[in-house]
Amino acid sequence: MNAIEVSHISKSYGKVKALDDVSFDVGQGEVFGLIGPDGAGKTTMFRILCTLLLPESGTAMVDGFDVVRQMTDIRRRVGYMPGKFSLYQDLTVRENLEFFATLFGTTVEEGYDSIKAIYSQIERFSGRKAGALSGGMKQKLALSCALVHQPSVLFLDEPTTGVDPVSRKEFWEMLSMLKERGITIIASTPYLDEVRRCERVAFLDQGVLRGIDKPDIILDRFADIFNPPGIEHDKTIATTDENVIEVEHLVKAFGTFHAVDDISFTVRRGEIFGFLGANGAGKTTAMHMLTGLNQPTSGTGRVAGYDIRTEHEQIKKHIGYMSQKFSLYEDLTVAENIRLFAGIYGMNDKEIRQKTDALLQRLKFTEHKNTIVASLPLGWKQKLAFSVSIFHEPAIVFLDEPTGGVDPATRRQFWELIYDAASRGVTVFVTTHYMDEAEYCDRISIMVDGKISAMGTPDELKQQFHLPDIDHVFTYLARKATRSSD
Repeated sequence: MNAIEVSHISKSYGKVKALDDVSFDVGQGEVFGLIGPDGAGKTTMFRILCTLLLPESGTAMVDGFDVVRQMTDIRRRVGYMPGKFSLYQDLTVRENLEFFATLFGTTVEEGYDSIKAIYSQIERFSGRKAGALSGGMKQKLALSCALVHQPSVLFLDEPTTGVDPVSRKEFWEMLSMLKERGITIIASTPYLDEVRRCERVAFLDQGVLRGIDKPDIILDRFADIFNPPGIEHDKTIATTDENVIEVEHLVKAFGTFHAVDDISFTVRRGEIFGFLGANGAGKTTAMHMLTGLNQPTSGTGRVAGYDIRTEHEQIKKHIGYMSQKFSLYEDLTVAENIRLFAGIYGMNDKEIRQKTDALLQRLKFTEHKNTIVASLPLGWKQKLAFSVSIFHEPAIVFLDEPTGGVDPATRRQFWELIYDAASRGVTVFVTTHYMDEAEYCDRISIMVDGKISAMGTPDELKQQFHLPDIDHVFTYLARKATRSSD
């Protein structure tokens, strides 16, 4: 018997066809992947199956109930973890759980046995606000909230984006446990190791279903999208012996808790430096000190020649910064975003005009200069956000998980931009949870419990720990953490 039956579903937003005559089935108790690049239609399909959107044509059944005529029956039987919102950040762990239980007409006590194995791992933090949890802890809470009413079908829309590799592995171990209880799981993910943990996958591209099969067959058939060729990078082009970042014995304490605990390192001009660590390891706190957003408790640091303690305003003018969570104003045009950020970085109007035209030509965006950013494809937004972050020709650009949730082909295009910037002498300081991207860096450091546990080139670290790739090195070190990842 099938838990999900989708037959000729179509859905449009204006002129954009999000789903175009899509059909597939998911067996009861199956772990099924819905994969494809950004804008493929995955989230639209999830919302239709969870009765949050109505299809324009076609039919869909979930657990034997029609998504249009029997919404109430379906909502009692499904759990849903959306990609962008699943928790109330200002409510505590317990308050979130109680809220979701109430939504489904049940109580935490009534559904406790169904979530005990997962919730027990975070129950001691029940009084903490959700916004103060690490990525891995938020995952466990969100999954508990989705399971508290004991659903038979679980929908997961990129549930592990922005979460470190070890927490991702733990999450999928929890899903394996849910499968053993007979729960049907349908998940989307940009991570290939997670795709391979599904029994079957459906590949969506621009709203069209391109294929359904076992993961390895789909990944091989569409290798140009999921496994693009590697990038050649001449690592000798622009790297010099000049240090643009110098850190000695840096500490950041919050009360008795040392988020960053005595770290020292240097980064050379033109180097691509990967700054890795599990959620809660301290890398974001360290980056905030280097970019002038936070003051150290002790230790010294210089960025682009400026002291991080006394010259943080100068640092802000001489660096670029791009984050996963915010990088562009979506309701402004391409040209307006360029002008706004250039002004923030202190460039004058004449210089902005001259360089804007050159940038638009280089990106082949000239015809789109007046296009609202929200309407651009994700790959275009990435190119623009990165180009804006180095528009004022900074000595260093800080990239905080810039490719989170992005498909492999688009990530490859982004790394070509990084290599181009490095070849022109720009130092790239990047955090990422994609371990294949770590392999692209000239050197990487791996933080554990607020300290740097390892540093070197990817090849040096693999040789040092006798492991085949950086994913294995990272997992080996991160599992040695002694403090909680909260």
